Amino acid sequence: MTSPFVFNIAGLTDFAQRTQTGPNPTRIGPEMIGLAEGEEITVEATLSQLGGGVLVNADVRGRLTGQCVRCLTELHPQLELHVTQVFSVSPDFVTGEEGDEADDLPEVVGDKIDLLQSVIDEAGLTLPFNPTCEGGCEETDTPAPDGVSGEFKPVDPRWTDLEKFL
Repeated sequence: MTSPFVFNIAGLTDFAQRTQTGPNPTRIGPEMIGLAEGEEITVEATLSQLGGGVLVNADVRGRLTGQCVRCLTELHPQLELHVTQVFSVSPDFVTGEEGDEADDLPEVVGDKIDLLQSVIDEAGLTLPFNPTCEGGCEETDTPAPDGVSGEFKPVDPRWTDLEKFL
């Protein structure tokens, strides 16, 4: 099984657009909503050569599976996620000053790049941790709590003399 997130960059000279469709290799997203493993997804990527690296701009499309946190209704919205990632061809591609603790760039391995971790990171930042029904839940028969705000409560007669100070 080939992952739709893995792109072969052998022979990439300047610029290329590629589209890959296939089953999602692993579940992606927070606990209540995400892309299920095996769900068909489409990845449209623009690959650009950067000398010692490759810039990838990708759009990921698929169907999410989850539950509303309020009414537990099944949710199946469409996902459209955009990912931008630079992959390093050589270890000297990006260097900083000594002592800087910068994030390491993912590397090109055997003429292939893998966008999976970048998509997982972007989904974790983009998808809601508490998904709800679009437009509100159908069942709103939740009982009101005791002591509803705005409810009239009689004033204790012992405090009536304090009203003149308001």
